[in-house]
Amino acid sequence: MSANPQWDTSRALGVARFFHLVCGVRDACVTPFLTLYLRQLGLAAPWVGILMGTKHLIAAFWAPFCAFLAKSYQKRRVLLIGSLLGSVGASLLMVLVPPLDRDPGYRSCNGSHSVTATVPPPAVALTVNVTSAPEPAPNYPAPSLPAERSTGVGPGDGFREGPGESGQEPFSRLPSSFVGSIQGTRTTSRVLLHPITSRVKDTPQEGAFRVVSPARPLLAGGTALASPANQSAARGMAGALDLSSEGLRWTFILSLGSMVVWELLTSPVEQVADDSLYEYLDFVDATDGYRSLWIWRLLGMSAGVCGISALVGQLDCFLMTNGHRGVVHFYGYSLVSTLALLVSIAFPVPVCRRWEPSYKMVKALSLIGGDPRLITLALTVFLIGTATSTVQNFLFWHMKDHESTEPVMGVSVALGLLGEILLHPLKTPLLRKLSRVGTVGLGLGCLAGQLLYFSFLWSWWSVLPAQLLSAVSHGALWWAVGASIEYLATPGTERPLSAVFRDHFYGVGASLGSFVGGFVVMHFSLAVLYQSCCVVLLLWLALFLSIQSRLPQERTINYSKLLAVEASDTSDSEQGTERDWLVKAMRDEHSDWRG
Repeated sequence: MSANPQWDTSRALGVARFFHLVCGVRDACVTPFLTLYLRQLGLAAPWVGILMGTKHLIAAFWAPFCAFLAKSYQKRRVLLIGSLLGSVGASLLMVLVPPLDRDPGYRSCNGSHSVTATVPPPAVALTVNVTSAPEPAPNYPAPSLPAERSTGVGPGDGFREGPGESGQEPFSRLPSSFVGSIQGTRTTSRVLLHPITSRVKDTPQEGAFRVVSPARPLLAGGTALASPANQSAARGMAGALDLSSEGLRWTFILSLGSMVVWELLTSPVEQVADDSLYEYLDFVDATDGYRSLWIWRLLGMSAGVCGISALVGQLDCFLMTNGHRGVVHFYGYSLVSTLALLVSIAFPVPVCRRWEPSYKMVKALSLIGGDPRLITLALTVFLIGTATSTVQNFLFWHMKDHESTEPVMGVSVALGLLGEILLHPLKTPLLRKLSRVGTVGLGLGCLAGQLLYFSFLWSWWSVLPAQLLSAVSHGALWWAVGASIEYLATPGTERPLSAVFRDHFYGVGASLGSFVGGFVVMHFSLAVLYQSCCVVLLLWLALFLSIQSRLPQERTINYSKLLAVEASDTSDSEQGTERDWLVKAMRDEHSDWRG
């Protein structure tokens, strides 16, 4: 088989593993942090929910359609290369979207001669504690604190002198809406017009100070409502949905257009690659290696999410003083997409054969409509998509409000992915001990528990223990769903049926969860959103388990497995016949020799 390079399965699987690894790194560069970047642009939760819901909706229907066209016209490699090439440029469109506040006044640097300053919405005031630098040695004059040197910002940064403030004061270059009065000599208090608590500390170096700002909550029901991403919430919930502001309107429209173009070019890649590889391996009856490719994608995502977040952490000073932090994610995505483009040239694509119309998707949909067990499973997957989307969209916002950094966010994602990989050896014993229905119930229970836990986060690190449950709430749950689909499917409909569940039911559920979740966050809070999802999942779990005994339990005969068994029996019988013939011949020869 290896002599013919056209069907070199070892090489094909090697290329496919590397391609999935690279695509995992590529997706991890942006996908987990996308909503965080939209927050930095200044979009409130409802608008972010609309953008993410549109993204999920496009992926749910556009990717299968493109895969169908590529197969029909035998242009899979062309579509694969074109999608990767287009995604390189389309992802950079998001970098060009102007933020809502073009001069947010937010500057931060970990260096000693630096300043972090947040210019708040008006009419909100808090006290900032300022600790001055130690006195110089006696007999030496105290060093002056010139404005440019102490703040590290210039006129182009949007800071101006407040009324009555001397040009030699360390806060003279901060805006008047930011700083109030100074009291005392060694420790002073100033008024900061921003609904967060901050501290301004002088550093031991000459003429330097820092404004240390904790996270800026964005939740409508929180105790502190301030962030450039939620300025509309500071003006009232009615203003959050008002697109009359030219800046908000253009930021939202350009974000929507960029995301639509990006998703149209990116979403077909995974499905076209999977279909091509499966048909390539199926032609030579070597699909066993196909089942383990998901591990390489998860490994790539684990490495990518940790790597990009660590890079952002290292470049924190540069990014905060020269632009938005989120741009690094898109640059990394484009760079890794270029590598994936090079790998796709060697990606295995089956030989062009005459295309024949197939109605497997129609058969799969009719099978779902006629089987109550598949209907309940479809509703389960729909609710899983709805609940999971709320975590994907707003968990990092919640962590940011608790002073979490991006490296911690990356580690939290990697914990769930690695836990799923480590749990995989127990997949078969778990499904055997708990059954498919029991494993689905366990996964739903763990997902509900995670959501309830997330609603009570109290620190930046408190999310990490709950992420370990993702091995069950995502990994084991989807294993049970896949095993149930394979058990209930008729011959030839396993893959189309899995695609319907993964793309349509889960995708539409994630889209609805994104649309609704943003408005729930605005009108109530993120805690209420997570608690509501937890209650809905628990109610459905109770209903799902209670109706299982009332559903028809007759087993559908899987003819494909039956044929495999028959082929195995035939092979064994042939070997047995050959063995019997050989034994008989040896006995005859031995008998002749003795005679």
